[in-house]
Amino acid sequence: MTSPDERLTTLEMRAAEQEKTIEELSGQLAEQWKVIERLQRKLDALTDRFLALEEQTAPGHEATKPPHW
Repeated sequence: MTSPDERLTTLEMRAAEQEKTIEELSGQLAEQWKVIERLQRKLDALTDRFLALEEQTAPGHEATKPPHW
């Protein structure tokens, strides 16, 4: 059986490892949000360009965004 000091040391090591993992995951999550926001801006710009082109090619038909946009 391990001594209380060994158990405490083991728990402290696990807590330190978990803290490091949480910090790493938090950083990765922040980076992913930046990517998502950048991609959303690109998608919005492409959607606007597509709708503008669609209006130019079909002047009698009004192009509108679907309700879920």
